Amino acid sequence: MNIRAVAKRARVSTATVSRTINGSDKVSPKTAARVLRAVEDLNFYPDTNARALGTGRSRLYGLIISDITNPFFPELVKAFEDIAVEHGQEVMIANTNYDPVRMESCVIRMLQRKVDGVAIMTSEMDDRLIEVFSRRHVPLVFMDAGVPGLGVSSVRIDYHAGVAQAMDHLIELGHERIAFISGPLRLTSARTRFHAFTEGLERSHLKGNPNMIEEGNHRVDGGHDAMQRILSSGAKPTAILASNDLTAIGAMGAIYEHGLRVPEDISVIGYDDILLSAFTQPALTTLRLPREEIATAAFRALFHSREPGAAKPGQGAESLIQPSLVVRKSTGPAPR
Repeated sequence: MNIRAVAKRARVSTATVSRTINGSDKVSPKTAARVLRAVEDLNFYPDTNARALGTGRSRLYGLIISDITNPFFPELVKAFEDIAVEHGQEVMIANTNYDPVRMESCVIRMLQRKVDGVAIMTSEMDDRLIEVFSRRHVPLVFMDAGVPGLGVSSVRIDYHAGVAQAMDHLIELGHERIAFISGPLRLTSARTRFHAFTEGLERSHLKGNPNMIEEGNHRVDGGHDAMQRILSSGAKPTAILASNDLTAIGAMGAIYEHGLRVPEDISVIGYDDILLSAFTQPALTTLRLPREEIATAAFRALFHSREPGAAKPGQGAESLIQPSLVVRKSTGPAPR
């Protein structure tokens, strides 16, 4: 079934069918309703490639994430796709696995599909690749990276505010020996969380101990191994702040293996508030990042980056997302 059959059944031109399918306001509601009935009656599925050639818009957004196995990202993808579907957009997802080489192949795929914009929820994007999108006038929105400019928007997380909430919570419970497990420090987002922690120590007038700071990989095994190194060093933290929830869950496993208890011996705080964190034993205290708010800010930055009729993306927007502390059972008073 093709567009000419739809036009014949609805008694309109093929141009009117095309405008209706693409949501043009130049078609009267009565005519649009007749065209849509014809589309439904004939089970017509528009050729998205042909539509992209005709309109210059694919109605497809790219979404690049770091690690599909981390529950935070599927939750973020769902929130982004939900709002995209509401606005008649499709989403193409790519997973980099924290690999810069793989990132380049993701970019190539996006360009081949002629995406209308790309949301980048990872920080291993090379400036050269950003320039590739810029030359093709494809708007971008970054999470935790990028400086707003022409065609480039940014959704930033206020990690410092989140870490400050975590530190205040632990200090109120009497903790002074607080350890930290970072993510891979080659990543901008991981370095930001690390600096937020060290600044939090200074703000709270607490002494840092090199044996109580370890680098993980944002995954369960990395959190487990980093916690093993901390405990094997002779350091005796009474609390641990992890760079994300998977790291915290791995750290809890290592704590139990050393014959210690959570939170009686060591309190644990994560970051992200993935759905799983409410069901660990004990339930994990964490800093919640609102996925719906992040996804909405990212989508709107792309959706509004091109005003109707504009050939090039306009000035990018900047949003700041605030974490909030969710207190559960993995934190308690510091042991005497």
